[in-house]
Amino acid sequence: MNEVAETILPETSTPGAKAANVGEFMAVMVRDCYSQEDQKVFMDGISELDKATDKKYSKKFMEASSQERTNVLKDLDIAQKDYQSKKKEDEPNHYFRMMKELTLLGYFTSEVGATKALRYLPVPGRY
Repeated sequence: MNEVAETILPETSTPGAKAANVGEFMAVMVRDCYSQEDQKVFMDGISELDKATDKKYSKKFMEASSQERTNVLKDLDIAQKDYQSKKKEDEPNHYFRMMKELTLLGYFTSEVGATKALRYLPVPGRY
């Protein structure tokens, strides 16, 4: 999951999602906070990620280059936006939406994300 998160939030002038170990955060959140139905959607989504990469590049997600991973995730983002706009209220969220939301939550609430990307200054701040 760290590789998916790193593709969504790569290292630039600030550390990427892998530096914040967002993959471990995702695993804990899904296991401890998601309903059984959402856990199943998320876990099945990991397999779907490999299927989407295989369909596009004939390889698994982990074997794909950085640019290939980005292209696959862009396609999945388009698919999830379409799914979310058409889904009924009682249907589960798209697995990639869950991955993306957890990546952002995990990164920006981590020490690395808060201090390096957001430039957080603890209260009371400077005098």
